[in-house]
Amino acid sequence: MISRIDLRGAAFPEGGIDRDLLPRAELDVEAALEKVRPICDDVRHRGTAALIDYAHRFDGVTLERVRVPAEALESALAELDPAVRAALEESIRRARLVHRDQRRSDHTTQVVPGGTVTERWVPVERVGLYVPGGRSVYPSSVVMNVVPAQEAGVASMAVASPPQAEFGGLPHPTILAACALLGVDEVYAAGGAQAVAMFAYGTEDCRPVSMVTGPGNIWVAAAKRLLKGRIGIDAEAGPTEIAILADATADPVHVAADLISQAEHDPLAASVLVTDSEELAAAVEKELEVQVGATKHVADRIGPALAGRQSGIVLVDGLEQGLAVVDAYAAEHLEIQTEDAAAVAARVRNAGAIFVGAYAPVSLGDYAAGSNHVLPTGGCACHSSGLSVQSFLRGIHVVDYTRDALAEIAGHVVTLAEAEDLPAHGAAVKARFDWKVPPSK
Repeated sequence: MISRIDLRGAAFPEGGIDRDLLPRAELDVEAALEKVRPICDDVRHRGTAALIDYAHRFDGVTLERVRVPAEALESALAELDPAVRAALEESIRRARLVHRDQRRSDHTTQVVPGGTVTERWVPVERVGLYVPGGRSVYPSSVVMNVVPAQEAGVASMAVASPPQAEFGGLPHPTILAACALLGVDEVYAAGGAQAVAMFAYGTEDCRPVSMVTGPGNIWVAAAKRLLKGRIGIDAEAGPTEIAILADATADPVHVAADLISQAEHDPLAASVLVTDSEELAAAVEKELEVQVGATKHVADRIGPALAGRQSGIVLVDGLEQGLAVVDAYAAEHLEIQTEDAAAVAARVRNAGAIFVGAYAPVSLGDYAAGSNHVLPTGGCACHSSGLSVQSFLRGIHVVDYTRDALAEIAGHVVTLAEAEDLPAHGAAVKARFDWKVPPSK
């Protein structure tokens, strides 16, 4: 059901383990680029008509319009199961607590008397938030996109989610209800690359945005790569992944359940256990057999995901080697189920989010920990962060110098300009004085 990779006794080279030795899903975004390019160009030139055509072609629905009417949002919220509403409201409350504390304050540094540099934090003016559809419904992704954007102070936001034939061409009603609950009234029935193109280029109904965030399939990732520059993006999200660093103290029932929980997303989802305990590895393998047999979505998602090359049990010599492996893997979600898990977690350098101990499963973070579940995948956690308030903010330096403060540094500016063979730079400073600028001291 799940393969093993035995790294015990392996000598790691200076600089760490070769990432190619570790399980990873194959995701060829470059190949997908050429397929999404004509779709994006079509949306650019034909706008809403192209979106309607692609909804029929890819989603099997016939749309008269792409923007979701306000009454559909109101109806979805009114008809939402009270228990689901209560759960979403608590998820929103917790997310707001965490993301509100991420807000940044403007800061002014006095460099010299009369010379200051202020860093202002300014929100992106308008954002497009993508919420995936298809195999599952993700109202939680509405929360994870919208809350940090709102807490950052974004003035205008639009949500796109694929149209569903089952619901008359509208996005899933729970997604619509989550939008209404958060006060988002601009929602579009559009999915895949065409939704990203709609946000980037604008249509008759949708004004262009400055930034697009949110997880999606390979076509969404390819469109983000293609249009990056015209729009800002959060990341090129690939299939979800979980890595668990565990020792002999871990409960195999918990470990197996958590591996299965991520395999449930997609047949390309990655579930990886890193352990120095062969006994735990064997117990988890047995527990997987038991739990998978009693789980929904086995044939189409969980089974292929666990058996795929992207999943596996990695055996290591000890905790140090285990830490080297998880840092090289740079998981989207990393659970630490070891003795003194908090201390071990504090040593991890590369992960989208870290879940400490037996009672912080990834599922908690997916819905209601208060953290964000839009996280870097495919090893990108070694250089990128998850979605946050900072994702929607831009730092702008404001430089304010008096005449005397400029005069004090002018000689150095002129010297550096001439060293770079850019004399006009120096001349721009000299022009502000009716005397020759003395060399700076």
